[in-house]
Amino acid sequence: MSILDMTAVELGKKIKAGEVKVVDAVTAVLDQMKKVEGDVQGYVSYDEESAMKRAKEVQAFIDNGTLTGPFAGVPMAVKDNICTKGYTTTCSSKILENFVPTFSAQAVENLIQEGVVFVGKTNMDEFAMGSTTETSAYGETRNPWNLEHVPGGSSGGSAAVVAANEAFAALGSDTGGSIRQPASFCGVTGMKPTYGTVSRYGLIAYGSSLDQIGPLGKDVTDCATLLEIIASYDKKDSTSVNRDDYDFTAALVDDVKGMKIGIPTDYFGEGLDPEVKEAVLDAAKKLEEKGAIIEKFELGLVEYAIPAYYVIASAEASSNLSRFDGVKYGFRSEDYDGLHDMYKKTRSQGFGPEVKRRIMLGSFVLSSGYYDAYYLKALRTKALIKQEFDKAFAKYDVILGPAAPTTAPKLGDSLSDPIKMYLGDIYTISVNLAGLPGISVPCGKDKQGLPIGLQLIGDCFKEKNIIRAAYAFEQTRTYEAPELAKGGEDYE
Repeated sequence: MSILDMTAVELGKKIKAGEVKVVDAVTAVLDQMKKVEGDVQGYVSYDEESAMKRAKEVQAFIDNGTLTGPFAGVPMAVKDNICTKGYTTTCSSKILENFVPTFSAQAVENLIQEGVVFVGKTNMDEFAMGSTTETSAYGETRNPWNLEHVPGGSSGGSAAVVAANEAFAALGSDTGGSIRQPASFCGVTGMKPTYGTVSRYGLIAYGSSLDQIGPLGKDVTDCATLLEIIASYDKKDSTSVNRDDYDFTAALVDDVKGMKIGIPTDYFGEGLDPEVKEAVLDAAKKLEEKGAIIEKFELGLVEYAIPAYYVIASAEASSNLSRFDGVKYGFRSEDYDGLHDMYKKTRSQGFGPEVKRRIMLGSFVLSSGYYDAYYLKALRTKALIKQEFDKAFAKYDVILGPAAPTTAPKLGDSLSDPIKMYLGDIYTISVNLAGLPGISVPCGKDKQGLPIGLQLIGDCFKEKNIIRAAYAFEQTRTYEAPELAKGGEDYE
C-alpha cells in the first residue's frame, strides 16, 4: 500500500507505531502536488520548506511521547479564508493578496497542538461566494475526476486536494453548502457541524449567522476524528457553544437498527437529475436493509429557502466586507483623488464580479424602505424553516436526500448564469439557515464517471446520528479515488 492510499486516521496510526516517518508522509504529499497540482490547481499557496521543517519537529515530539493524538504528523490543507499566523490568507481575492495574519484561527490552533503538518492554503470562490471555485482571483480549481468539470464550491480547493491525494484531509467552511456540495462533486466526505460547535474565531466572515468551519476527508472516520479535534468552546467567539459531549468518534458503529430516517418528497421533484435520484434512493435502501426505518414525508417551505438565504447572506456580506476599504490592510488602489475616491477605486479593483453583486444586493435589502420588505421577511422565513425541521426531527433521527441536484457541471456553465448557480444550493442551504449538522458521503457515480453525494441531516447537536448513519452506509462500499490521484510508492 502506498502512503497516499491511506486515510488520515490510518496514516496517523502508522506514524504512531513508527512504521511511517512524518517526513516521508509530507514528502509523498509534496511529490503528489508537483505531479498533479498543475492540472488541479487546488492550492493558492504552499510552503515546502516550512512543511518539511514542521515535519521534523513533529516527529521529535512523537518520538518523545509528547504528541499521541490520531492526527499527529498527518499532512493537511486549510481553506484560504481561515487565518494562519505568518502565512498569507487571501480569501482568493485581490483585495487581500498580501494579507498575513498575526494570529491563527482557533480551529487551526487546535490542529497545531495535535501535531498536524499544514502543507498549504486551498483555493476557493472569492470570499466564499460561489458554488464552483471559479470566482477565485487566482483562477479556477478543476475537478480531479474530470478536469473539464468544476470541483464545486466554495471549498472546492479543499475537496479537490483531498480527492487528488494532495492532502490527507482539509478544513473548509460552509455558509450554504460550501463543504457538502464540493465533497459530493469530488467524491470525498465533508461535514458541516451544528452552528457554534467549531469556533469561528479566525474565519474571515461572509455570512456570520451561517458560516461554520468543518472537515473534509476520505471517509467518515477521518471527518469524525477531525471534528473531534477542531470542535471546542472558545470565549473569543460569541457564537461558540460549550457542549457536554465532543466524543464524535463514539458514533463510528455499523448499526442503524431502529434508526428512523425521513426522506423529504420535496427533495425529489423537478430539477433533480435521474441518476442522482437513483443513487440516493439506492443508498436509502441499503440503510433500510441494515435495519433503519425509512419513511417519506413533506418538508415545508423548501421553495423559500434559496431566496431567504441569499437575502440574509448578502446582507451580512455587505456589512462584513465593508472593512475592506484600502485603509487598514490589504490592497489599495494606486491612483485616486481623495479618501472617497480611494474607497471606490480600491473596492472596484479589489473585488471580483460575484462579490460586488452580493454586496450590492445586500446593501439594497438593508437600505431604508426595503429593510422590512426583504431582510426582516427573510429572517422570519428562516425561523419558519427551523420550525419545519423541528417538526421533522420530532419524528425522525436523520433526514436523507441528495447533496446537489446534479453531478459537477462543466467549467464555465454556471458562471454565465448566476441564478442557475444559486439554485444548485437547493438541498444544502436550509441546513445553514436552521443551524443544523449535515454530512455528504459518496454514494455512486453517473454515466460520465462523476461522483454523486448522499446528504444526511441531523437535529442540532446530534452529529452522532448522522455520523452513525453515514458510517453504516459507508461500510456497503469502498472508497474510490480518481485515476489522477493514484500512484506513489509503497511505504514498506
